[in-house]
Amino acid sequence: MTDLTTVDTTYADDHELPELTPDVPARLAAARPRVLVVGDVILDEWLTGNAERLCREAPAPVVAVDTRTTAPGGAANTAVNLAALGARVRVVSAVGADDSGTELLAALAKAGVDTSSVAVKHDRRTPAKRRVVAGEQVLVRLDDGDREQAPLAGVPGLDEEWDAVVICDYGTGLLSGRVLDAVRGTRPPLVVVDAHDPARWARLRPDLVTPNAEEAAAVLGRPIPQGEALRFLDEHRGTLATRTGAHAVVVTLDRDGAVLLDGARPVHRTWARPVPDNHTAGAGDTFCAALTVARCGGLPAVVAVELAQAAADVVVHRPETAVCTTADLAERLGGHGMVADHGRLAELVAEHRVAGRRIVFANGCFDVLHRGHVAHLNEAKRLGDVLIVAINSDESVARVKGPDRPVNGVADRAAVLAGLSCVDHLTVFDEDTPVALLSRLRPDIYAKGGDHRPELLPETPAVEEYGGEVRILSYLPDRSTSAVIERIRGGS
Repeated sequence: MTDLTTVDTTYADDHELPELTPDVPARLAAARPRVLVVGDVILDEWLTGNAERLCREAPAPVVAVDTRTTAPGGAANTAVNLAALGARVRVVSAVGADDSGTELLAALAKAGVDTSSVAVKHDRRTPAKRRVVAGEQVLVRLDDGDREQAPLAGVPGLDEEWDAVVICDYGTGLLSGRVLDAVRGTRPPLVVVDAHDPARWARLRPDLVTPNAEEAAAVLGRPIPQGEALRFLDEHRGTLATRTGAHAVVVTLDRDGAVLLDGARPVHRTWARPVPDNHTAGAGDTFCAALTVARCGGLPAVVAVELAQAAADVVVHRPETAVCTTADLAERLGGHGMVADHGRLAELVAEHRVAGRRIVFANGCFDVLHRGHVAHLNEAKRLGDVLIVAINSDESVARVKGPDRPVNGVADRAAVLAGLSCVDHLTVFDEDTPVALLSRLRPDIYAKGGDHRPELLPETPAVEEYGGEVRILSYLPDRSTSAVIERIRGGS
C-alpha cells in the first residue's frame, strides 16, 4: 500500500514541487494502487444520427440513428478511469437483472474492473442515461431505471487493504448511513467523496471532497457569484471545510477549471481547455479518478489537481463518455507541441486577437519549479484570457544566472511548464531579455513578479511604446530558485 503520511510533510513549505512531466502518469500507474469505489453505477447510452426533417405529428426532429454506443457512467465511469490510469479497482454497487445491468457489468469487466461486489437485484432497474444526438447537438436525454434505490446493507471487501476508497453518491438512496459508518470504522489511508450532497458525508472526515459549483453552492446555502468564484470560495473555505468535514475541498467549475482549498494554504486554481457542453459528460468522474491516483502516488495536492485537470481536458475533447488512459495523460502533459517558434506564435496571437481575447505575457528561466512560479503564472493568467510564457534558452540562462545554470535544460523546463493548466503557449528566446519578442507579439499585459519595479525593467519602454501595460504581480517572500538549489546542493 502507498504510504500517504509523508505527502504533506515532504512538501510542507511548498517551495519545491515535483515536476509534472510526461513520465509522471507511468510512474503513478506502476504503483498499482488498490482503490475501492462505492456508489451509484449508471449505463450511459448514446444514439447518434442525422436530423433532416420534422415529424408530422409534432414539431420535433426525426433522428435517423446511425450508431448506438454505451459506456459505464457515474461510479462505473470513475472506476474505469481509475483502471485506465493503472489502479486495481473493485466496485461496490447494485444493478438490476436487466439488459442494461448485463451490459454495464460486461463493460466494467472488459475495462479490468472487479465487479464481484456488485449485487444483481431482480427487483431493481439499472439506472441509464440515454442521449439522442443529431450531428453535434444533444436533442434529449432520457433517464431510465430506479431513481430511488434500496440502500446497500454494507460494503463487502472493505476489511481488505485498500490505498483509497472513493464514495460516488448521486443521491439515489443506494448509499446509506451503514456505508458511512462502515468506511468510518475502517478508515483507509485516503478517502475521497464525490457526492451530490458532500455535507451528508461530513462525519466521515474525508481527505478530499470534489463538489461541482452547484453542489458547493448548496453546501454554502448561497450562489457563487458569476466571475468571482475564486475570491468567493477562498472567503468561504472555512465553511466548506466545516460543513463537508473535509481536509481539502476541490470545487470543479467545468470550463473554468477547478479550485483547490487545502487547509490554510493559498488557494490554487487550474485552467480548463473550454469545449462545448455536450462534450463534458463524465469529465468530473475522470477528474476524481486522476486526483485519487495522484494522491495515492504521493503527489502533493497542488500537483494532483493539475494532473486531474489534464486528465479531464483529455476526455472533454472527445465525444460521448470517454476514458483517459496513462498514455493519453502522458501525451497531454507533453504539451501537444505547445512550444512554438516566434513566427507561429505571432500567428496564434493574431487569431486570439480576432476572437477578442486578452493576451498576457510572462517570462523567466523557470529552472527548478517551485510554488512561487506556480502562483506567479496563475496570477498572470487571471489578468487575461491567454497566457504566453517565454523561457530563456540555456545559453541565455547561463549569461543571466552564471555558468553553473541552468540545472535543467530548456526541453525539460518547457515540459514542466506545459503541465500547468494556466499556460496556453510556450516559446523560447535566446536574448537576455524578451524585448524583441514583446515588440513583435504586442501582448496586452506584460506580467512580472512582485520583486520588480516597472521603471527598472528593460522591457517597460518597449511595452509602453506599443500601448501595452506592465503589471507587477503579488510578492511571495522566500520563494527563490537559487535558494532551492542551494538547499539541494547542501543536502538539507
